[in-house]
Amino acid sequence: MSSPLLDKIADTVAGAPASRRSVLTLILQNPQRVLDESFEQLAQRAGSSVPTIMRACRDLGYPGLREFKLALAQEMAVSGSPLHRRVQLRDDAPAVISKVIKGATTAVSGVQAQLGVDQVVAAADAIVRASRVDCYSVGVTSSFMASDMQARLFRLGLVSNAYLDIHLQLVSAATIGPQGVVFAISHVGGMPSLLEAVDVARSQGATVIALTQHGTALAERADIVLGIHVPDDPVMHVGTEAYLVHLTVIEILTVLVAQRLGELAVNRLGGVREVLSTRGVDMRHYPRLDWDTAAATRDGEPEARPKARTRNKTDTKKDTRT
Repeated sequence: MSSPLLDKIADTVAGAPASRRSVLTLILQNPQRVLDESFEQLAQRAGSSVPTIMRACRDLGYPGLREFKLALAQEMAVSGSPLHRRVQLRDDAPAVISKVIKGATTAVSGVQAQLGVDQVVAAADAIVRASRVDCYSVGVTSSFMASDMQARLFRLGLVSNAYLDIHLQLVSAATIGPQGVVFAISHVGGMPSLLEAVDVARSQGATVIALTQHGTALAERADIVLGIHVPDDPVMHVGTEAYLVHLTVIEILTVLVAQRLGELAVNRLGGVREVLSTRGVDMRHYPRLDWDTAAATRDGEPEARPKARTRNKTDTKKDTRT
């Protein structure tokens, strides 16, 4: 695989100090493996140290290993296979399984290095204080995320909505008020309709939380930015790895919100679980008892079995006539 970044590394190797040369050589030999490794793992394999890794990255024009790995992953996505950032046409099924899973694992693991603790804490605090939380998105992937976020907050007892329609987003933004929170989700972060709704919400004094990439137009408009970068997918502009990363951030955020709600959240979630296990679709796994019978059974009385409905002569005659 050839890319401007790898070519730059190849030109740098000869003039680099011995300690950094070993690091750069490992990158050239297997750039994909470097993407999967931590500072410590790469340093150990190179017989070097973390500070040396940092200096090697700075020599290439990057503040640290994280920024270097993001740039490398981006170039590999552009110059790699059109099927997947890791998978080649000649790969067999076990290799495809391994590479796709490893890519997903690496993407999710990278959240910890990118997600700012102060920002995610501020987002959780703002959501708990909010009079209502309205989730906005554009596109299939982000729309699923917005609906998922709304459902999570609703289960926790918070007033929340998910608006996927552009018109409804504007109506929401115009009515949200200074105690409200807008949670805007967009990996690309530049959709004009979403930006317009966010601008209207800001004009009403609402707090805007953005799950997007740093440096996007949406990030610039947000009060709190949950900045996550995932390299472009060769098949879809917003690929599966971005989807998994956003879900991970939402999970972290909702757990922090639940912690702040304390017993209220615990009781709500317990009640929801109880209802879903005894009613609705999940009822097929349980005996169908009416609630009076279930209550009698809990009180220690014998379980009453529902009686099968028997046809009478009138029913039979009606059936015959029809």
